[in-house]
Amino acid sequence: MDIFEEIVRIRKTGETAALATIIRRIGSTPRKDNARMLIRRDGTTLGSVGGGCVEAEVWQKAKEVIESGHSTIVSYQMKDEDVRNEGLVCGGTIEIFIESIGPDPLVVIMGAGHLGQAIARVAQPAGFRVAVLDDRQNFANRERFPMAEQIVVADFESGLDQIQIAENAYILVVTRGHSHDQVATESALRTPARYVGLVGSRRKIQFIIRNLLEDGLPVETLDRLYAPIGLPIGSETPEEIAVSVVAELIAVRKGVHQRSEKQEFVRKVKARHLKTVNAE
Repeated sequence: MDIFEEIVRIRKTGETAALATIIRRIGSTPRKDNARMLIRRDGTTLGSVGGGCVEAEVWQKAKEVIESGHSTIVSYQMKDEDVRNEGLVCGGTIEIFIESIGPDPLVVIMGAGHLGQAIARVAQPAGFRVAVLDDRQNFANRERFPMAEQIVVADFESGLDQIQIAENAYILVVTRGHSHDQVATESALRTPARYVGLVGSRRKIQFIIRNLLEDGLPVETLDRLYAPIGLPIGSETPEEIAVSVVAELIAVRKGVHQRSEKQEFVRKVKARHLKTVNAE
């Protein structure tokens, strides 16, 4: 079976895997540059990067890459002990690039207004699959969102049930009003999505968080809430805001986004709410 054919199959079926490729060698090693091994989520493999002790470590690192979605480079030096144990006649050093394999991450845009449309236009060419949810058919349609993989016309409370949301998904709440934002945010936080973003002022976000906690939403669920969404670039227009939002999604996807300020804001809102509840 060809590794690249298997990668195409994995991406089409929505599965995840990791591809290990030798990118640098020093000294004598069992395999040459560009040798590859594909590690599937179930642990089965295809191809080889050297066998024995090398592949055991690569396999373990690959499982971590599959779970996190973040690529990595590992360096492995074959010691004399490894050479003897594996019956090899080499003792060099190899560097192996282990990359995540799978479908592009899904961005679910809850709200098909001007901002939702602008975000979709930026997200799709940036490597995200796009799904749109709105309760207005004259907004959520193919004419306005030709780039969307899926368009769902339904209420914000139950509409996400029609979209397959995995742990690596991103959900953006950009509806047309506070009441819809609250319903959509609660619905989004009940999914396994790694990122739930809410647009709006800090005052509005604080109000929504308090209401959600009062309605019984588990406190720890808010750990996945990013609010307000977008990187601070001084954006004002829908198009500028869309750039800042998708830039944040890319940073989260790459594992380089610092959430400290937003986490602190959400944490303070949670703490004030819990203090009030305990006082009562």
